[in-house]
Amino acid sequence: MNKFFAHGLNPLQAIRRRGCAVALAIAAILLSGMMIPGQGRAQAPGKPAAPQPWGGGAAGPGIPVVRPLVQTVSEYVELTGNATSVNVVKLFARVEGFLEAVLFADGEKVRKGTPLFTIQQDQYKAQLQQAQAQVQLQQAALLHAKTEVGRYTALVKKDAATQIEVDNWVFQKAAAEANLASAKAQVALADLNMSYTSITAPFDGLMSRHLVDPFNVVGGPGQPTVLAEITQLDPIYAVANLNEQDLQRIRTKFDNAALSLATLYKVPVEVGLANESGFPYRGHLEYVAPGIDPSTGTLMLRGILDNHNFALLPGMFLRIRVPLPRQVAGALLVPNRALGEDQSGRYVLVVNQDDVVERRGVQPGELVGELRVITSGLNREDRVVIGDLWRAVPGNKIVPQLTVITPPSGSSGAPRP
Repeated sequence: MNKFFAHGLNPLQAIRRRGCAVALAIAAILLSGMMIPGQGRAQAPGKPAAPQPWGGGAAGPGIPVVRPLVQTVSEYVELTGNATSVNVVKLFARVEGFLEAVLFADGEKVRKGTPLFTIQQDQYKAQLQQAQAQVQLQQAALLHAKTEVGRYTALVKKDAATQIEVDNWVFQKAAAEANLASAKAQVALADLNMSYTSITAPFDGLMSRHLVDPFNVVGGPGQPTVLAEITQLDPIYAVANLNEQDLQRIRTKFDNAALSLATLYKVPVEVGLANESGFPYRGHLEYVAPGIDPSTGTLMLRGILDNHNFALLPGMFLRIRVPLPRQVAGALLVPNRALGEDQSGRYVLVVNQDDVVERRGVQPGELVGELRVITSGLNREDRVVIGDLWRAVPGNKIVPQLTVITPPSGSSGAPRP
């Protein structure tokens, strides 16, 4: 700035002169960019450079594509449903008294027969002892009556007693027998009431929180008291509703034969959670509703599964599939990640013979490991985009990089280049 003052320029004139110099420099850079390297002349206007395909050369690596894997697969019916408890029991106080103790921790896993609650036992012990004493009393009365019947029967033969006296002791003997039976029933009733003072787990399960604290009176007449709830989680039900179309498909596969209960138990059921891949939980069908619910148009299916580690809880959303007895030969499989979905339905991106990306609507089938069966919309020679989907825009030309699909473990299919 000082050198401009030396030439007699004021500050405003100095700023303007520097701005002109910067503008001339930028123009020179732009003009040099229009020159064709190695020729020293500008590119002819109206002839833009040919577009470069995505995914190759300087733009980056090729976009991976595969041809569908062809193999024989088992056919499945896939459903959604929920986990349901096999047993849920509310534990009631069946006799009246003070709640003396809660013997479990809220939410504890308990075994069948584990003591859970204790109700005051004193009065029920006394009632049991009283009933037992009545049994002894009636046993003594019966013994005495038998003795007198024998004595008076002998005296009658000697004309030392009357028949009326004999008949009276026969009656006393029969009454003593009835009273003894009644006393024994009172013992059984008192013993039952005594057993109700100790509430135990009816099966292996998971406890809820306790609903009544100790030292409260429970089991009042006409007022049943719920003390807690126990849920059986092993085994557990998987319940789903089958629509009529899938029902007809299953009936066709089973040759429209009615399934007996023994056959039903042999039909496997595979279950997975919403956030899991595959179907890691296995069981078998246990119940099929006798008819279609007219309000929903569906048929209820229920499978039963082992649940030793309580991984499945009642109410959980489940993915359920039921294998059909026949296999499909020559099925086409692609990686499940290659499928997209929009308002028009499920689709994949394929590369045509000119290496241009196209959207192809497909009908997906069952999931086999990480691969999805495609029942319609693809053929064996199609090249399906399986990676960098964000770069594969329909209508754009790309550089495809052909890879192979690794067959699921245990399958008979072979990779196709």
